[in-house]
Amino acid sequence: MFRPLQRLFSMTIKAGDLEIVDGSGTLHAYGNRTGPRVRARFKDSRLEKEIVLAPQLKFGEGYMDGRIEIEQGSIYDFLAILMSNAEATELPRWLRSIDRLRRLRKPLQQYNPVSRARRNVAHHYDIDGAIYDLFLDADRQYSCAYFDGGDNLEEAQLAKKRHLAATLALKPGQKVLDIGSGWGGLGIYLAETSDVRVDGITLSEEQLRVSRQRAAARRLERNLTFSLADYREIDGPYDRIVSVGMFEHVG
Repeated sequence: MFRPLQRLFSMTIKAGDLEIVDGSGTLHAYGNRTGPRVRARFKDSRLEKEIVLAPQLKFGEGYMDGRIEIEQGSIYDFLAILMSNAEATELPRWLRSIDRLRRLRKPLQQYNPVSRARRNVAHHYDIDGAIYDLFLDADRQYSCAYFDGGDNLEEAQLAKKRHLAATLALKPGQKVLDIGSGWGGLGIYLAETSDVRVDGITLSEEQLRVSRQRAAARRLERNLTFSLADYREIDGPYDRIVSVGMFEHVG
């Protein structure tokens, strides 16, 4: 095992029964052998170095990518041992130094000017829409639905839009800004049911194309528009502003 990672486990895991099989197949045991045993296998040695540099990220990514396999116990048991021991142990100085450097880099990594935001959104959304049809409802609502009992996905997404409209407490004639309007579903719903003027904005050219087609098919051009714009470029005033599932794109 990569020596710094071995030291990290030895210094941190004091309670519980954790076994790690490293990339070379060697078994390492940690803890005081109390509680149920958990055994994890690291399938390649490179992952061991990555975990040392970014443990909060690389443990999860390693499991997600299949590079960490839980051979005994569950992923929940594995995380429980790691977290309970980490909370009770002061991190070594060298790991605290790495963490400080990571924090210093974070503002640069999260710097998100309009040009970069557009590139990021295009990478994710300006693709063949058939991919999204595989797992979204017919309205292409790309955020959590509002399930109540035995609702199917279509009904649950409609319930979500109803809930959002009720929360906005809209009045006829009001002007609404929908930031991150997606494929237009929420804007169309509000324009059709609440007698309001809706401006939807997106950074995806594909979403814009679909949204405008849908609005035109419903003859909603009078009280519904969609534009390719960043929220930082928009001037008001608006009576209501709504944004659903967009903030993960904000730096």
